[in-house]
Amino acid sequence: MEPLSLHFLHEATGARFMDVGGREAVAGYGNGEGEYRAAHEAVALHDASYREILRITGEDRASFLHGMVTQEVKNLPVGSAAYAAMVNAKGAMVADARILKREADLLLDLEPGTGTKVREFLDKYLISEDAELHEATGEWALLRLLGPGSAGVLAAALGGAFEPLAHQATRAASLGGQDVILVGNTALESHGVDVWVPRAGLEPVWRALAEAGAPHGLKPLGFETLELLRVEAGVPRYGQDMVDTTIPLEANLASAISYNKGCYIGQEVIARATFRGHMNRKLTGLLLGDADVAPGTELRRGEKKVGWVTSVVRSPVKGQRVALGYVHRDSLEPGTELTLADGTGTAKVAALPFTA
Repeated sequence: MEPLSLHFLHEATGARFMDVGGREAVAGYGNGEGEYRAAHEAVALHDASYREILRITGEDRASFLHGMVTQEVKNLPVGSAAYAAMVNAKGAMVADARILKREADLLLDLEPGTGTKVREFLDKYLISEDAELHEATGEWALLRLLGPGSAGVLAAALGGAFEPLAHQATRAASLGGQDVILVGNTALESHGVDVWVPRAGLEPVWRALAEAGAPHGLKPLGFETLELLRVEAGVPRYGQDMVDTTIPLEANLASAISYNKGCYIGQEVIARATFRGHMNRKLTGLLLGDADVAPGTELRRGEKKVGWVTSVVRSPVKGQRVALGYVHRDSLEPGTELTLADGTGTAKVAALPFTA
């Protein structure tokens, strides 16, 4: 397990650690309820430096990646970010990525444990293009701010007013004496901001944000609470809710797909599925009551298998266990009651995101 760069700092605050994709992450800081409340009512700071980063350079970097992902890259403005899927020739996912387009390179933010897989996938198709792939996890790392106090914390840390960032909008800044890139990330929470930090400067940036956030009620937030927020927001995670047989449209990733960009690996399959107008199964929400359900549990309607569970959390919003899972299109109507194949109870289909 690759240790966190800031392990010593988190350990000093009583953090508990876990493995995520072969990399160390903070599981929690001993007060999950307080972390959750901070993310909703104040501000929370998450160390996401366990994520992997790939850098692409060369004259043809944008056109090459453009042909490898479902999203627009060539016409993506410099200084912008975008979320994309990588699929094989059969339209099934290889990985997902958040792409940051800079003047001299492209940075790909990847789920932990997928960096080698993504590099091998891209390298397989890199033949005559002037593009080079570089492992950059040792160069860059991510911190994440969540909660309505995020803008106030950044304003205090930057020493001036901070205009909130729209989703995927970026801004260069200096924090803790380090040049950083701020990227709006409202997928889980409407005020979220990702801070791209040179890995060597993680400690001063973390301390600068923590100090600026103290008057705003900032709390550090662990991976377990981040997962709770993710599931409540209905956002799938590759490796948990998406695997190498998932077609992006099944996972509600329409926003990761450009239909005007032209050819890319797997484009014909995605286009056919879109033209057909439906997928045989889709990711949806599930209400579980008090049933303690494991990911992978089959869902049945009568004697027929109609899906399976992928992520399970206990939701403060719903006051019960909730889940993400794939369900056959004939059983997707909210309120549809399904049976858990392990015999622990029933699951009721619910719209995403989960709201009160």
